[in-house]
Amino acid sequence: MSAVLVEESAPVRAPLRDRGVRAVLALARFEARKLLLSIPVLIAFVGYVAWIVWRTRTSWDGSPALQDADRATQSMPMLVGLAVLLYANHAVVRSERHGTEPHFSVLVLEPWRRTAAHALAVVPAVLLTAVCVAAQFTWEALKPGAIGHGSPAELAVGPLTVLAFGTLGVLLGRVARSAFAAPLLVVVLLFVFVLGTAPGGASGRSWLAPAVSEAGPDTLPSDLLGRPAAWHALYLAGVALSIALLAVVVAGGRSAAVRTGLALGLAAAVTGGVLQAGGATPSSELTAARERATVRPELTCAEHGRSRYCAFPEWGPRTDAWAEVADHVQSLAGGSAHERPLVVRQRIDARYGLGTDTAIPASTEPHRVTVGTAWGGNRVPEFSSAVAAVLVAGTEAAGSEICDGRMVTVMWLSLSWQDDPMAALRRVRLDDSVTGSAIVLSPTDPLTMTEGQTDVVRHLLEKPPAGVGARVKEHWAELTAPGVTTARAAELLGVAAPDKADSCE
Repeated sequence: MSAVLVEESAPVRAPLRDRGVRAVLALARFEARKLLLSIPVLIAFVGYVAWIVWRTRTSWDGSPALQDADRATQSMPMLVGLAVLLYANHAVVRSERHGTEPHFSVLVLEPWRRTAAHALAVVPAVLLTAVCVAAQFTWEALKPGAIGHGSPAELAVGPLTVLAFGTLGVLLGRVARSAFAAPLLVVVLLFVFVLGTAPGGASGRSWLAPAVSEAGPDTLPSDLLGRPAAWHALYLAGVALSIALLAVVVAGGRSAAVRTGLALGLAAAVTGGVLQAGGATPSSELTAARERATVRPELTCAEHGRSRYCAFPEWGPRTDAWAEVADHVQSLAGGSAHERPLVVRQRIDARYGLGTDTAIPASTEPHRVTVGTAWGGNRVPEFSSAVAAVLVAGTEAAGSEICDGRMVTVMWLSLSWQDDPMAALRRVRLDDSVTGSAIVLSPTDPLTMTEGQTDVVRHLLEKPPAGVGARVKEHWAELTAPGVTTARAAELLGVAAPDKADSCE
């Protein structure tokens, strides 16, 4: 009888450090799933997606400038970040609320490792926010009227805000083991950052906020924005990393890697914060560039038909749309105006940067029409009215001073070719009315319509445009003569004279 000795191999055990890393990642995956499925975060993301769909369908009237569209992605992620903060804090203090904290002492995960797992659990929400930001911006970029260039640093602000808020919730859970601390902090942050009670503008101090909104009526070329977006993204990344590692340190993590990471995070936050504050003040080079773009801009010109269209390089693709409008208006004009070459030039006042509303004076040069940087919606009848005023009066400055019956011809040329002339009349007037006197908006100095002129124009727009167009060309010389009354213009065009005379007659 013989015995066979079987030597069993000892089980291979992973190093304790590897087991700790795997445990941290496993807990992070578990907490990330619970975070994404929590009620506050679900509501926040559903609201975020609904807001993107609702806003982006009609934003910028289908003609966005991408250097504005990237900044438009920054506000709503703050609400998502607040929801993530609330749940991240709820997850950290869960064991304290349920009285299970002593049981964790028998597990492989020390408190600082569990804290690291909670911080990592925020990352999927950050990535989902990045997907939403990319979808919103891509939607804008794919619109047929989109121009300009977006900034990756501006697009990174939304996801980094969620990361900073989420890690702040983890840190708060380690510092204040109370279930009421996070809701109170959310209320404070809501009032400070979301509801706008923080200092506004684009001063150095305002860049300490997650998102710095600078919105004005006019879009500036990308190289004239002067926003320290890259430094701001570095600042937010440094703040988020510092908060996360500070939470680990508070929980007992004292390893060299944690201390080094915290030092790097603080260095990035301080460096980005200091440099973004300095970058908020325009440099002498930027100030000079803005002055040149205002006074003597370097434009790229293109010929369309008989006229010339000059625009900033980023707006070059939009000259086709301008030419289409100008051709429509000019095709309705009579006399020499029907074939007159025009020069359409883009003009801005960039001297005061973003967020300022400055008037552009009317040009005194003959046959020159001004167009702005915005397009679509109300900007179309505004530009159309400017073209019509130049065809009738010769210059923009003379057109802005029209108060006699020539205004009837100007407005009919501007509106009659459009798909819904009456709606265009309403949109081009400052008070959105189709009765009474009103100011007519224009890229430069506005025009004015009296109550009688409004009545005549409204009656003309109700008639078939072909018949009125024939009368306009037949009586062009008299209709565009200075001093022609509104009553005479109405008679020549075949509609009833107004009850009230023009104020300037």
